[in-house]
Amino acid sequence: MTARAADRARYDRATAHLDAPLAIVDLDAFDANADDLVRRAGGKPVRVASKSVRCRALLERVLARDGFQGIMSFTLDESLWLARSGFEDILLAYPSADRAGFAELAADPKLAGAVTVMIDDPAQLALIDAARDGGREVVRVCLELDTSLRLLGGRVRVGARRSPLHSPAQLAELARSVARRPGFRLVGIMAYEGHIAGVGDAVAGRPLRSRAIRLMQATARRELAERRAAVVRAVRAVAPDLEFVNGGGTGSVQHTAAEDAVTEIAAGSGLYVPRLFDNYTSFSARPAALFAQPVVRRPGVGVVTVLGGGYPASGAAGPDRLPVPYLPEGLRYDPQEGPGEVQTPLLGSPADDLLIGDKVWFRHAKAGELCERFDTLHLVEGDTVTAAVPTYRGEGRTFL
Repeated sequence: MTARAADRARYDRATAHLDAPLAIVDLDAFDANADDLVRRAGGKPVRVASKSVRCRALLERVLARDGFQGIMSFTLDESLWLARSGFEDILLAYPSADRAGFAELAADPKLAGAVTVMIDDPAQLALIDAARDGGREVVRVCLELDTSLRLLGGRVRVGARRSPLHSPAQLAELARSVARRPGFRLVGIMAYEGHIAGVGDAVAGRPLRSRAIRLMQATARRELAERRAAVVRAVRAVAPDLEFVNGGGTGSVQHTAAEDAVTEIAAGSGLYVPRLFDNYTSFSARPAALFAQPVVRRPGVGVVTVLGGGYPASGAAGPDRLPVPYLPEGLRYDPQEGPGEVQTPLLGSPADDLLIGDKVWFRHAKAGELCERFDTLHLVEGDTVTAAVPTYRGEGRTFL
């Protein structure tokens, strides 16, 4: 029996009393993945990206482990909810225009002390000030550095379009804007190198493309390390009490941690390990989050149909954004239909061994987005479900 077949047998036994659709997290794999992130971080704390987890119970579990410290959130509403729930040291990774949220933040000492907001433009400071509604608490802010690699005099850009702040001088000028404005305190710098951390460099069946990605990433790492160090020096000249410099992501943990200028690493997807993280040479980990759909039809030889399953991930549309049939091994989508909202035909010889009501296990393309589809995560240890915990959705919290 292969390791994957053994996992399927465990998951089927653990959930035999539960009807699909359902989602699980294998806690042995989750904990092993957490240990691997800490190992790769080389002694620097890992800040957990809540967008990739979206379950308070599992955020609590990972933050209780040595090597993890703080949360990187994705909306201001989520940040305030987590702070009210008792979480501390929450870094909002994206700028916000949530005026009601800023009014609440500026009026509450506990929230203002726990949450740091992201800016990359003086206009965002003005928006926060206009939203205060009398609140006088000092708002903690972090500056975001654009990590994109620019070649040929800027005519070629590699990397996500996030912050407009690319040079040390630009970040230092915004740092001075924060220092001049009462009611704000600059506490950190954040830089997410998505073209390194979020792009696999070992694409199956594409050796030339994989080599080109590795060359690009090596060039980008060198350029960013030099520029990030210069940015930190420039900003510390304005704000010497800077508390943190955050960088990285699951795919670049060990590379980013090697930079002296970086004080902490952000990661989250490496806990669940969705399918987009299969194609890396720098690390490997165990899939921990899966979902099951029930077989509801057997249309013919070598075909079964499961209920639902059409859960595409965000990003540029393409086959890599689709969930992948994982267990039993050997199933594939019908190219004329793909995964559907209400039914998904699956092809392959393993279909002939599946009966009505059997479970087919899938992996999502991304990590936390799975939790937007399910109210509950069933936590599996060995071949037993030991707990059922709500996702954000299960707590009635859909922030985006």
